[in-house]
Parts: sequence; C-alpha cells; structure tokens
Amino acid sequence: MEKLCGFINVNKPSGMSSAAVVSKIKRLTGTPCGHMGTLDPMAKGVLPVALGNACRLFNYLLEKEKVYRAAFRFGVETDTLDSEGVVIREGLRVPSIEEVQSVLGEFTGKIMQMPPAYSAKSIGGVRAYKLARQGKEVVLTPKEVLVEEICLERQINSDSFEFVIRCGGGTYIRSLARDIAARLGTVGIMTSLIREKSGYFTLENSVTLETAMAEGAEKFLIPAEHVFEMETMYFTGENAKKIRCGLSIASEKESGLYKIYLDDIFYGIAEVSEGQIRAKSKIC
Repeated sequence: MEKLCGFINVNKPSGMSSAAVVSKIKRLTGTPCGHMGTLDPMAKGVLPVALGNACRLFNYLLEKEKVYRAAFRFGVETDTLDSEGVVIREGLRVPSIEEVQSVLGEFTGKIMQMPPAYSAKSIGGVRAYKLARQGKEVVLTPKEVLVEEICLERQINSDSFEFVIRCGGGTYIRSLARDIAARLGTVGIMTSLIREKSGYFTLENSVTLETAMAEGAEKFLIPAEHVFEMETMYFTGENAKKIRCGLSIASEKESGLYKIYLDDIFYGIAEVSEGQIRAKSKIC
C-alpha cells in the first residue's frame, strides 16, 4: 500500500478534542498523523491534520494567519475563561456595544498576552491544564502575540457580542475575552469559537469527520506542495542528486525558503543562505 503524505483539513466538531480527531484519522488511514494548532474541545472549525512525512513541514505553517469567529459574554468569570469552566463571579457590569468598540484598537498589533491557566502550554514538561486540574499552582509568563484585526460583528443578546479576529499563531482568544473585559472594568468569558481559517486551510476546503469516514480520507488528501505559498525551484540530474545527499549547491536566488522539486517530484522545503541552497525538510 502506498504511504499517504499530505494534509486533511478536518472541520472539527464541538465537544471533541483535537487529539481525538487525529486518532480517528490515524485509524482511518493507517498512517501516522499530527495536528497543527490545538483547538479546545468546545471549539470547532479548521483543524489541519498532517499525514505521514507531511508532519515534518508543520513548523513552516505555524505562523500563518488565523481567522476566528468568537462570542464573548461579559459580566461572568470562570476558571477556564470559557463557558465550560466553574463560575467564579457573575452578575457584574456589562459594557455597551459602543464601549466595547472603543477599546478594540488597544488589542491589535503586537501585544503581550497572558495564556490561560487551562491551556496546552508546557510548564516543566507538563501541560498547564493538567496542573490546573490537579489544583496545583500554574506559573505562566506573558508572551507577545500578533492580533491583526478585531471586528465587532454584532451584539448577540444583552450580555454577549460576536467578533471576527485575525491573528498570528499562538494567540489565545479566551485571553482576549478576559483582557477586553478587564479594560472595561468587568469580567468576561468566551462562549463559542469557530476557526474559519489557518493559513491555506479554510472552512471551504475542510471536510467533516463523518464525510471522511464515509467516503474515505484519501479522497480529501491535500498534497503538501499545495499548502505552501513559496517560490518554487526545480532541480534535475546531478544537482538533484547532490541535494538528496544533503549537499548544498550554488544559487543566485534571494535568501529565504523555497519549495523544491527534484526530477519533477516535490521533495520538500529548502533554504537559500549566503548564495547556497540546501534542503531543510524533505517528505520523500
């Protein structure tokens, strides 16, 4: 059986962990898998799953733009910063739509953000959420994230608002709910989250688990070379042989990353540096 290599863009349902999605795709295809960018169980939407050697390419995708549609509820606080946590406080002030709109600009650009205690951040090799569930102290530090845009779409009801957020990798949407509320002198949580885009992967090119299981995951396999928006370079003959052997060859291209094909077959990602090109990650 030919080894599968590429990506399946799963439209993750709410109520399922990202790890559970990967496990189902692995059983379905009989191929080692991994996912890019954890979605909380309550969240749904785009979850790219890499199959086989495509897992080697995830590092080149992590910083791609993400787009989320989220609902924030103000006046309520929970230990997880979302609606699935234990309520700590409720009945606090709910800001007006004008007040919310007026502070959003303060949360765009490069900002410092404190990750939630209930998150997949690693602390001494242990996930933060595991420590939090055990009642242990979770010591986290703020990190810089990029929020390109926050659009207030509508007021859902008396205390909840819907937002569309464009951001870089590593941004916690729950933390935005907490921080926007704090800026307005109150508390807030995230009540729903849909990831609509993660780089190349969108809701439009995603597939549900049910469909993938019914029709076969291979039908929805996205070739790895389709995912990367990089300039392409082609090598044949002796140059292709040198690159396969891990050697570098002279190149007049600008420094940076490139998709490379060897003898018309996609080989992986290469880097040009100081006038030399060398393969960095190969998939075949």
